[in-house]
Amino acid sequence: RYIDDESILDILCESRNRLQVMALIHEKLYGSKNLSQIDFQDYIQSLTKDLLGSYACTNNPPRIKVNFVQTFLDIDRAITCGLIINELVSNSLKHAFPEEDGGKIIVDFKCCEDNYFELIVSDNGLGIREGIDLDNPKTLGLRLVHTLATKQLKGEVELDTSHGVMFKIKF
Repeated sequence: RYIDDESILDILCESRNRLQVMALIHEKLYGSKNLSQIDFQDYIQSLTKDLLGSYACTNNPPRIKVNFVQTFLDIDRAITCGLIINELVSNSLKHAFPEEDGGKIIVDFKCCEDNYFELIVSDNGLGIREGIDLDNPKTLGLRLVHTLATKQLKGEVELDTSHGVMFKIKF
């Protein structure tokens, strides 16, 4: 049987991508010498490439740039950050750029002072509607991002919509 309902297909695609995040991290983990930590840059490069292949169906897809210094994260943080990146990059790929417009998505990850990490996912697309309450988001994806960032990572989430969209998570 085939599913023709576009909204159901979107939900299935999003669910598949969430599962892919966890499958990919296990694949990278089993291929590494250290089974407790993962090369996070390599993982995110693979993840964003897979997401672009899943969503970009135009002749001029957005470019995804990943800015990292080589970082090794424990498995729990890597999965959590991978799920957050999956949600935010997926949102950008689905909503930020009109057909055939291209655009750019940037994923930055760095270690800051006092052993804090900073994850920034941004795009130069259409932006996001004003008035989004990050403490009580209405969409499943943003609820997932907020919960993972604040509860799992014990971090803070900031949203800047002055030039496209930029989510900054410090943990």
